[in-house]
Amino acid sequence: MSIGESSAWAESLITLAKDLMAAGRGNVEMVVECAATTQEDGRPGGPRLIDVVLVGRHPDSGRVSVQLVELKRWSRVTRVEEATAELVYVPGLDGEGKEKKHPAVQLREYYELFTGKTGPLSGLSFECGGFAYLHNASDESVRPLLGLDAPTGIYARTYTNDGRKQLLQDLRGYFAADGGASEAELLLQRMGLRNTPLLDAMINSRGEDTVFTLRGGQREVVADVLRTARLVLDDPDQAPLLPSPKKAVFLVTGGAGTGKSAIGLELKARFEAEGRSVRYASGSRAFNGAMQEHVGYGDREFRESFTYFSNFVTPPEPPLDVLLCDEAHRIRARTTNRFWPPEKWGKQPQVDDLLDASRLTVFFLDEGQSLRPDEVGTVELVQDAAERHGADLRRYHLREQFRCGGSDAYLRWVHGLLGLSGEEPREWTPDGLMHLEIADTPGELERIILAEGRAGASARMVAGYCWPWNKPQGAERRLEADVRIGEWHRPWNADSGTFCEGGDAPPSKIWSVHENGIGQIGCVYTAQGLEWDWCGVIMGDDMVRRGDRWVFRRGKNRKDETGLKRLLAPGSQDSKVNTSRLSDAEFERCVRHAYHVLLTRASRATVLYSTDEETRAYLKKLAGNIRIDGLRPTWENLPEEARVPHQRRPGRGGRKKRRQSSKAKKELGKQSELF
Repeated sequence: MSIGESSAWAESLITLAKDLMAAGRGNVEMVVECAATTQEDGRPGGPRLIDVVLVGRHPDSGRVSVQLVELKRWSRVTRVEEATAELVYVPGLDGEGKEKKHPAVQLREYYELFTGKTGPLSGLSFECGGFAYLHNASDESVRPLLGLDAPTGIYARTYTNDGRKQLLQDLRGYFAADGGASEAELLLQRMGLRNTPLLDAMINSRGEDTVFTLRGGQREVVADVLRTARLVLDDPDQAPLLPSPKKAVFLVTGGAGTGKSAIGLELKARFEAEGRSVRYASGSRAFNGAMQEHVGYGDREFRESFTYFSNFVTPPEPPLDVLLCDEAHRIRARTTNRFWPPEKWGKQPQVDDLLDASRLTVFFLDEGQSLRPDEVGTVELVQDAAERHGADLRRYHLREQFRCGGSDAYLRWVHGLLGLSGEEPREWTPDGLMHLEIADTPGELERIILAEGRAGASARMVAGYCWPWNKPQGAERRLEADVRIGEWHRPWNADSGTFCEGGDAPPSKIWSVHENGIGQIGCVYTAQGLEWDWCGVIMGDDMVRRGDRWVFRRGKNRKDETGLKRLLAPGSQDSKVNTSRLSDAEFERCVRHAYHVLLTRASRATVLYSTDEETRAYLKKLAGNIRIDGLRPTWENLPEEARVPHQRRPGRGGRKKRRQSSKAKKELGKQSELF
């Protein structure tokens, strides 16, 4: 979209917002560019988008009240032919001479999607209609849209500038003067934009089933994996005379928040229910540690289900039925471990270890989250390995994302900011799904995050790896305040496998979910794969803005007289990335990817601060003049439906794996065909 088109679009949104205020309905929520459903509809480019969905409470019935709105900047319309009013010409519009649908025809399609059996209003008690608004036009200039033969229905009203008085009157009839926030939150949840956080969903499932609502491409992946399993794997109730040599590999790619882990955990539950041997593998200690701590698995129980990529140097005998490999971008070139003798290290690529370990392997991969030079997991790597093993390979790419409040606009802003999309950075336009603000000081950022954590939200502070990281000190295992910004000093999360600070500071692998973790600063390695309602992100001196470009810095540290590491030169302190073996281009890529991970950990709000004054000014320019009073998704500002505190972990152990009967498994197979 050009700057001119963006300005015109913004003008239309502002006009509609002013009309709501003039009607005394400023409480009504506006959801912009909203997909009625993520179900595939046969059209390229993904689901259809409604310009605006107005959500409030109906003044008479008290039900959820929804109006679907098409904003048209047309100033003149002519009829295509006398026989139909459903097609018109719009002089002066790009593509002039092409037929355009009457807005009511579009609204009819949207209405059917929105209220149909797969739509977000299905099962609710609601009032729903729709209208087209041509605020640049007069009744006379668009007469073909208003004729007696124009499409009709509760979604087919058309207003021009001449009809503004009637529009204001109708808005008062559609919506009550109070309500709106709770109704909009309910709608966003039903649209999948307010998914249950991954670990909370696992608690709710009690390890027997998952509570994720799979949508669109997610459902397709699950269905295809289950169908393929029935063709490749032996019946778990009957010992095969000769084990089948067939292998299958699935490669599922997608950006942060597209539901890769949700698919993996759903498949894990489904295969365990069928009695299959299945393991869920990851390259992340933080993800596995958070899963065990927060969901409440006992040690033995956890090891029976979850593992690491490095645990398959010796393949299991017999091979597993299914191996689910989450965060496959973190696959290493070869399995090594400085605590193992070299003879126990892997003798082949780690990806081959994983394929040797199972009959059916599913890789979940996002190349944009590769953080270290020794992380070699790519699409090409998996494809080549599948070919070497003679395995059938099926590929899927997930587009719908459910992190960051489901805000595509926020993700585009992050990608533009970091130079990951090829698009120029643009000013942030609040969309009601994600909130962004720039803090002036680290203390301001901390106050916001701590306040939300105390109120009941999940919240954490994270930073670029731009300060030395010392081990816990002394018998009391004291944490050194390594993150130093002026007079503001705070510790990293504990670099330890046990509790520190007299038991007050959790180990690194559970920092992200333990209630005492909010007082320390996390980094990309302890945050990757996880999410919180609020995330405070500190950009350090490894990535600073100078003029019209980013400058990337390699830092240095030294030991002082006490043996503690101290900052010597500002910049990256990550020894895995800040190494002379890494080219400048690769170093820049790793730093960009690290901030991409950190900036996409929040589901409601990101608070961003840079230690560099020029960079901070640049961020403020891109964030724009954001009015925050009453609009920030703080705990007190959220509607009651949205105040879902982070689940407390249950007691460890006590879970029982569910094994279904043959009859139940057959029924499960029938259900999978419905995906």
